[in-house]
Amino acid sequence: MMKQRIFHGVLAAALLAAGGPAWAQTAPSEASVAGHVAEAKRLAGSDLGGLMVLCEPAPVARPPQALVDKLIAAQMARGAPPPGQAFDNLYFVGSTWVSAWAIKTSQGIILIDALNNQDEAATVIDGGMRKLGLDPAQIKYVIVTHAHGDHYGGAVHLVEKYKTRVVMSEADWTQTEGKLEYVSPLWGPVPKRDVSVNDGDKVTLGDTTVTVNITPGHTLGTITPTFEVKSGGTTHRVLLWGGTAFNFGKNLPRLESYIAATQRMAKLAQAQQIDVMLSNHAGYDDTVRKLEARKQGGSGANPFVIGTDAVVRGLGAMGECAQAQRDRFLLQPGG
Repeated sequence: MMKQRIFHGVLAAALLAAGGPAWAQTAPSEASVAGHVAEAKRLAGSDLGGLMVLCEPAPVARPPQALVDKLIAAQMARGAPPPGQAFDNLYFVGSTWVSAWAIKTSQGIILIDALNNQDEAATVIDGGMRKLGLDPAQIKYVIVTHAHGDHYGGAVHLVEKYKTRVVMSEADWTQTEGKLEYVSPLWGPVPKRDVSVNDGDKVTLGDTTVTVNITPGHTLGTITPTFEVKSGGTTHRVLLWGGTAFNFGKNLPRLESYIAATQRMAKLAQAQQIDVMLSNHAGYDDTVRKLEARKQGGSGANPFVIGTDAVVRGLGAMGECAQAQRDRFLLQPGG
């Protein structure tokens, strides 16, 4: 405990010297927590309410294995919605809990995330793609947003059946080769190290390029991809946030990394006029409802296009929730 206090004291001093975050300069309080939550609500408004779950208090420690497995099983039992087309070149082939997005290019498909296990990959990804007129054998790359089994669990199926290349950040490949943060018998095996990427790297296939943005927090090497999509002949820019929940326990450096990542990506979204914000968990971005609206909307506005202002507000709300959680932890004994 004493070492932990010394560490956080040194960290706070270093950040203060660098003109760092507010918590290094102003003592946290119940008022500061409430203030961050209120600001998150303001930013989320009536259209981004799915993000507000992040403002609920997070546990100090990771849950025991039995509870982890119970929670995963309950989420997996929710099944999968019908697959759908979000844009001319972007398709949803995920479950109700975990998303998988297929980007169609001129030379094959880039898949983002591989679901929980090989059975889900075969039934939900492969089956969903076939229903949409896509050939899963054309999946050339799967970009795994972070090293948790609900995102890499089906990758081995894709590798073995289609020779798909697996892309993950260098930091998260390293984590998969050490002690995993979370394990579960409900998840498929960790894929073997393949394509390693770092911040700013690009994955290009045919006429499409996906830019890798490392947004640490949820894991040390979480990838938030950005790329272009088409809708009715109009080009839009997409940011797919790669790791959302604060499920790493009382880890102030991780929360600070998360806060910094939201701030950095908000600036990037503004600079690049990113007007679509997706998630790798369908509940955060309201994917299922939007797919249904897209299906029923005919030639109307694409509900996935929310505008740059909303993207920036969403990232701001996430950052405010992270700051609220940081202050909750700092208010605890030994914080």
